[in-house]
Amino acid sequence: MLTTLDTSRILEVLRPVQDPELRKSLVELNMIRNIEVKDGDVRFTLVLTTPACPLRQFIVEDCERAVKTLPGVESVTVDVTAETPQQKALPDRTGIAGVKNILAVSSGKGGVGKSTVAVNVAVALAQSGAKVGLIDADIYGPNAPTMLGLSDAKVMVQQGAAGEVLEPAFNYGVKLVSMGFLIDPDQPVIWRGPMLNGIIRQFLYQVSWGELDYLIVDMPPGTGDAQLTMAQAVPMAGAVIVTTPQTVALQDARRGLRMFQQMQVPVLGIVENMSYFVPPDLPDRQYDLFGSGGGEKTAKELGLPLLGCVPLEMPLREGGDRGVPIVIEQPESASARALTAIAQQIAARVSVAALS
Repeated sequence: MLTTLDTSRILEVLRPVQDPELRKSLVELNMIRNIEVKDGDVRFTLVLTTPACPLRQFIVEDCERAVKTLPGVESVTVDVTAETPQQKALPDRTGIAGVKNILAVSSGKGGVGKSTVAVNVAVALAQSGAKVGLIDADIYGPNAPTMLGLSDAKVMVQQGAAGEVLEPAFNYGVKLVSMGFLIDPDQPVIWRGPMLNGIIRQFLYQVSWGELDYLIVDMPPGTGDAQLTMAQAVPMAGAVIVTTPQTVALQDARRGLRMFQQMQVPVLGIVENMSYFVPPDLPDRQYDLFGSGGGEKTAKELGLPLLGCVPLEMPLREGGDRGVPIVIEQPESASARALTAIAQQIAARVSVAALS
């Protein structure tokens, strides 16, 4: 019976196994590679579409079950790796060499925790094994260096063939550029639109990004010059809208969401931040400080997914102030688990869009 255990038989039993997000056969998607059979031991490589795949273990178990149905199989070893797909090109927008997917994290109004979400999502993706960059496009209020523990970092300027090139700062697996590296801590940025447009384009095209699976852009609040520049300059894999449950935040979030849709940027979903407060001395209690259910209701009304709800916990704020993201410092906390799951959802939706 062992003679029947060859590559073709392995592929045959794996053909019905599908990627749950793409709903296509793993074999047809070329996600099964490097099959080896020796004395009843089967080994192969499963190539996922993102290192942050939320259904990784589920897919591995499906593969193991399928192969074990073959007579003569003694053991199954699945080596898991990932190849993040490249977002689709657009004829009127210029991509960034080496960068596969550009994602905006945006909000309709300030104060909803957009930068907290952007930083923690970037770090969570990096923890999964992805190559990640972060642009702090909030030129008037650059906070990402503080949140990533890079307040004292210096961005090197090198002379390249096309002019000056910035070398991004790096921490927790994330490359970062920010206006905060280019000005004094107390210096205000008093710029009109054209200057804002120029610095954002510099952050896009004149930075030594290298190879990136995801470039996260932490947008300023609102629907102004920065959003227009991003949407018109580069092909974007999608935008994520951050809001809180309260009515005024949701009203502004809907405006920001509609702006991206009008600019033909896919909206991947909504993140509800500060969903409820968890007091540190009473961790089993939850208080709806800003209302409840607003993000879910808005997502349903607009036909978009609710990517996740992030609770308000004191360590989340404290970690941001000290430059240690919650997904690093307290990965088992409720907010860290929520942010990691949101990062996985974002990565999965980007892969589906790229391969559809």
